[in-house]
Amino acid sequence: MFEQVEWKTLGLIALTYVVWALATGWLATIWLPLAIGVTALSLALHSSLSHEVLHGHPFRNRLLNEALVFPAIGLFIPYLRFRDTHLDHHRDENLTDPYDDPESNYLDPAVWDQLSPMMRVVLRLNNTLFGRLLIGPIVAQVTFTGSDWRLVRGGDSNVVWAWVWHFVGIIPVVFWLAYVGHMPLWAYVLAAYFGISTIKIRTFLEHRAHEQVSGRVVVIEDRGWLAFMFLNNNFHLVHHLHPGVPWYELPKMYFANSEQYLQTNHGYRYRSYGEVFRRYFFRAKDQVPHPLWRSTK
Repeated sequence: MFEQVEWKTLGLIALTYVVWALATGWLATIWLPLAIGVTALSLALHSSLSHEVLHGHPFRNRLLNEALVFPAIGLFIPYLRFRDTHLDHHRDENLTDPYDDPESNYLDPAVWDQLSPMMRVVLRLNNTLFGRLLIGPIVAQVTFTGSDWRLVRGGDSNVVWAWVWHFVGIIPVVFWLAYVGHMPLWAYVLAAYFGISTIKIRTFLEHRAHEQVSGRVVVIEDRGWLAFMFLNNNFHLVHHLHPGVPWYELPKMYFANSEQYLQTNHGYRYRSYGEVFRRYFFRAKDQVPHPLWRSTK
């Protein structure tokens, strides 16, 4: 049994909670801005670890895995909804589809044509890395919550229970902040927002519109601190091809056969996140209406 446990992942989950507790407790009494920053990073790492959990790590038992991320320290997205929508996203034949890929940032061109000029400005800004960091969490939350609300109104009990469990999971966070920690609620909400912004760096150009499914998934050959925060999910093609492989094996798999992977995804590669920032911080990575939608539907 114990040899099947992924100890690196389990240890990192424990360390993340320790850092989170120290940041919201002890560090908040020393210098609040630093505490907010460290809390944001711990929440971003917790999000990455939640992604590992939904793919079956570190245990072979799903309930044990999900118990590890039950406290809803990220505040905004219910884990169970993240799990279900992300597994839907892994139906690779639907990648970037404005309707069938829950994580697509593209719109049906017909929907785009009906948007107000102000909404188009907002979504164009959101397609720059600067905009994704600044307003991306708001755009994503409004879209996600609106979609779930429509499902709730349609009678989807699974969505209702996902949100119920999410609010239950927030209770220990509120208790900690009220009786143990020293971080004001406004500061914690700000840290949670910054944590989502950090994750938006990873998701910014994970997928592109491409005729071939395999050409829609990126590789960013970064090995720095952002790659660690994202648990090597910047080797995103490798993850999509081998979703059951743990995070610490992805770089080794890629660099052992990088030429074949890059042939598979038609060269959709960046050398580092530094390159991504230089190219797209103030420039849109692509257009919001799906450029291939009319030709593929």
